[in-house]
Amino acid sequence: MDKIKIAIAGIGNCASSLIQGIEYYKDKDENDAIGLMHWDLGGYRPFDIEVVAAFDIDKRKVGTDVSEAIFAPPNCTAVFCPEVPKAGTIVKMGCILDGVSEHMAGYSENRSFIPSSEKESAKEDVIKELKDSGAEILLNYLPVGSEEATRFYAECALEAGVAYINNMPVFIVSDPEWAAKFEEKGIPVIGDDIKAQLGATITHRTLADLFRKRGVKLERTYQLNTGGNTDFLNMLNRNRLASKKESKTEAVQSVVGQRMDDDNIHVGPSDYVPWQNDNKVCFLRMEGKLFGDVPMNIELRLSVEDSPNSAGVVIDAIRCCKLALERGIGGILYSPSSYFMKHPPKQFTDDEAHVMTDEFIKGQRDN
Repeated sequence: MDKIKIAIAGIGNCASSLIQGIEYYKDKDENDAIGLMHWDLGGYRPFDIEVVAAFDIDKRKVGTDVSEAIFAPPNCTAVFCPEVPKAGTIVKMGCILDGVSEHMAGYSENRSFIPSSEKESAKEDVIKELKDSGAEILLNYLPVGSEEATRFYAECALEAGVAYINNMPVFIVSDPEWAAKFEEKGIPVIGDDIKAQLGATITHRTLADLFRKRGVKLERTYQLNTGGNTDFLNMLNRNRLASKKESKTEAVQSVVGQRMDDDNIHVGPSDYVPWQNDNKVCFLRMEGKLFGDVPMNIELRLSVEDSPNSAGVVIDAIRCCKLALERGIGGILYSPSSYFMKHPPKQFTDDEAHVMTDEFIKGQRDN
């Protein structure tokens, strides 16, 4: 089968893990491929993906082969596949807009972005690159809070006629106005805000759903996260956190049954700890009442490498998007969005979303 040709906006840690993974699984088979929800998805395996276009704004990445850019600072994720061959895809200068928070200038160059002095790409340049490269799907991996930049690339995808996967917590697919644009053009779209394979939010959701199913009244809960990658550094600017906090909070609220008061639920990034690098630590506490109004609580500490934790989910999202393209399905892919994303346009429990996504893969469901 032909390769699935993708373009990526933002060659950070998440893109690094994705591209490493595409290469890593080339010498694996179904029996020893750890960490994947699906080995074969609609006839496509994890390595049946090719990066044909890439955009970034950091001077250490722009102008280099994407195979080299994924290891350039400030990327700090785990290197589990150091020998990534040259792709022949050169990272192009993107459009900065609000993609770089001003406070990052006060931190070490190895920790923050260094904008390139090259001329920024205009919309016409990005559209041309998408068309000339033959890209079928554009992945958004921009920093949290990049509202203008995310919309810029979404508009480019629309005008270039390529599918769009919004991995970041800027609301495109769950915004009726933007969703209508993709529906109108018949272009598949999945979003918003990638849900990790086994991370803080999916664990919190699963426990909240368990409370509900077992008749335990969840009264108060918090999820406090720390990390040392550029995502956590970027989020020190609290003005960039609104959509991220909403995305993570709604992912939990949607499965608790009776909506919790805002004062009783806190979900969100808490602090930046440089030495953690791409490791994310989650401190989770849930307080509830059992039979007879007897109180109980649970506390959990979860430690995960943040970016690889999302890469396997994105590989599935890419392949679902490709199936939609092959089947002539456009607009919102509700089933994959509900399973892969924290803030989809329609929330379902993870069990329901899992079944719906499998039905979509098998062709038993249109979206």
